[in-house]
Amino acid sequence: MTELAQYTAQRLVDGYRKGEFSPVEATRAALDRIEATEPALNAFVRVFAGEALAQAEESAGRWRRGEPLGLVDGVPVTVKDILLLRGAPTLRGSLTIAPEGSWEEDAPSVARLREHGAVFLGKTTTPEFGWKGVTDSPLSGVTRNPYDTSRTAGGSSGGAAAAVAVGAGPLALGTDGGGSVRIPAAFCGIFALKPTYGRVPLYPASAFGTLAHVGPMTRDAADAALLMDVISGPDARDWSGLGPVQGSFTDALGGGVRGLRIAYSPSLGGQVAVRPGVGAAVRRAVERLAGLGAYVSETDPDFTEPVSAFHTLWFSGVARVTQHLGPEQRELLDPGLREIRAAGSRLSALDYLAAVDVRMELGRRMGLFHKTYDVLVTPTLPITAFEAGVEAPAGSGSRRWTGWTPFTYPFNMTQQPAATIPVGTDDDGLPVGLQVVAARHRDDLVLRVAHTLYEAGAAGVAAPEAGVG
Repeated sequence: MTELAQYTAQRLVDGYRKGEFSPVEATRAALDRIEATEPALNAFVRVFAGEALAQAEESAGRWRRGEPLGLVDGVPVTVKDILLLRGAPTLRGSLTIAPEGSWEEDAPSVARLREHGAVFLGKTTTPEFGWKGVTDSPLSGVTRNPYDTSRTAGGSSGGAAAAVAVGAGPLALGTDGGGSVRIPAAFCGIFALKPTYGRVPLYPASAFGTLAHVGPMTRDAADAALLMDVISGPDARDWSGLGPVQGSFTDALGGGVRGLRIAYSPSLGGQVAVRPGVGAAVRRAVERLAGLGAYVSETDPDFTEPVSAFHTLWFSGVARVTQHLGPEQRELLDPGLREIRAAGSRLSALDYLAAVDVRMELGRRMGLFHKTYDVLVTPTLPITAFEAGVEAPAGSGSRRWTGWTPFTYPFNMTQQPAATIPVGTDDDGLPVGLQVVAARHRDDLVLRVAHTLYEAGAAGVAAPEAGVG
């Protein structure tokens, strides 16, 4: 039943309920996909085949009795190796973290999945401490793109994106501090949501502070809404988390886009050079939104690219997370991480607070922008996937990953919900992503716009070849 590996989580749960197939069969199908693709992709740092099948057997028994634990009972899921998962080391892509220990605690989002009966397939790859927009690390090596294994899967949740794309579980947990669910999702042709900051609780707190979000990575917007219904809500360990959700994200998917005020910014007012194939695919999807009744205006948000302030916040976080390391341990770090650690250690408290001022002004501007426009639509990235194993593509003019991600990280600074939706491919057959951004706390609106595109046949791309290289 290899087709089970391509089913969405909602389709799996429906099939379990009807007795068409079992969680054991779905889990075996996902594990088969890992076995078939993992040598080429390197998407996992750890696979729990035996444990997953045991969890699936328990779920199958609950479904036979008509007593599922929750919304995703028996659904195979993966967890980025930034998030704690009970019983498994969380090494964050780093040789500086010892795997020994009890590892007895789940992150809040993992705990909610466990409460709902999910089947944990494994931990997915990340760059060291999630520091960059591609996925390679001293610990696990290079993660590759399922559409072309010579290219990057993106990052920092690159393993999660590649796993979902090839059928190694329909649901994945990722983290996003500057685009880290949206970048790899766009490169790998899947859906991902960076929720409003605090909507999904996070513990332990990220070194990148309130830039870092936990978000779903899935095959479509409906599955993301389902996962949000599971992982949203308060957790006592997260002091900055939001209160209980009002209603269901899944129930809010309907309604379409008729009458919505959409601002379409193809290049942030000419600040970004977007490749023609990317721009054309995004424009076609925007035209479909207009055809579905949305009021689309080609206009730009009122801000200049805030990369300097973001670097101050980001580099400071890296300096903080590596502060405890001695000279010998620092030599084990990713060379690029060592560079920005050194830069971050030279920053002062006044530098940091000046960057916070920039962030607050950006948030003010976007707050006012959304008084006029319900959502902002941009390309997720100006390019498609490039050579694996490098931080920035050749000829990009930047050594740092932020040079080619100008559409993603500003909305971590503002804490707004933002999703990427696959809307086609370029001439090389590589996926293109469209980004939808809404005002803070309007995650439901982002999901509704995305779901409308899927329902209209304007979102989604063909799955990569089964063998993946």
